[in-house]
Amino acid sequence: MRRNVLGVLGTACMAALALGTVPATAATPAPAPHGSGWEPAPSAPWDVAAGERCAFAVHGEPIVDEVVRRELPPPAEGVTRSAYKGDLVIRVTNKETGAHYDADVSGTALVDVYASGAQFWRVLGPVLVGVGEGNLPRGLYVVDGAYTLDISPTGAKRVAGPAARTDSICDRIS
Repeated sequence: MRRNVLGVLGTACMAALALGTVPATAATPAPAPHGSGWEPAPSAPWDVAAGERCAFAVHGEPIVDEVVRRELPPPAEGVTRSAYKGDLVIRVTNKETGAHYDADVSGTALVDVYASGAQFWRVLGPVLVGVGEGNLPRGLYVVDGAYTLDISPTGAKRVAGPAARTDSICDRIS
C-alpha cells in the first residue's frame, strides 16, 4: 500500500463514488472545528445492482481502512472543504461468480462540497470511482494519477487531467 506524505491533502474515501456522490462512512462523525486534527472516516460496505455500474451485481467492502478526514476552512460561503488521507483497500466482488479484486485506493484528495450537492475533488493517486453518467463509460474504475473529479448535483462524474489513468474493475472481475 502507498504511504502518503502530502500534508493537507488526504485520502479520498472513494468507495462511496461507486454508490453516490458523498464519501461513505460507517458512522458520520460530528464535524470537526476548523483547525482541529484528523478524525477517522471509515468506509461502509456497499452493494450495486447489476447494470448500474457493471453488467453484474457488485459488493464492495474495505479490508484495510485507515482513512482519516480533516475539515478545513471553507473557501466560500455554502462550501465545505475536507481533506482525506490514509490507506484504503476495497475488496470488490462480482456477486454472481465470487470473483474479486482488492483495489488499493490509497489516493489523497481535497474535496469541496457545495450547497447544491455538487462536489469538486482534487486528487493525487488512486481512488475508486463508480460512473453511471459522465465522461467515462458506465463502470467501476480505479482512477490513478493527478487529476480532478467534478461531480454534478445529479451525480454525473467528469474526470479531468493530463495524468489520469483508469483501470476497469468490472473487466477485472467479470
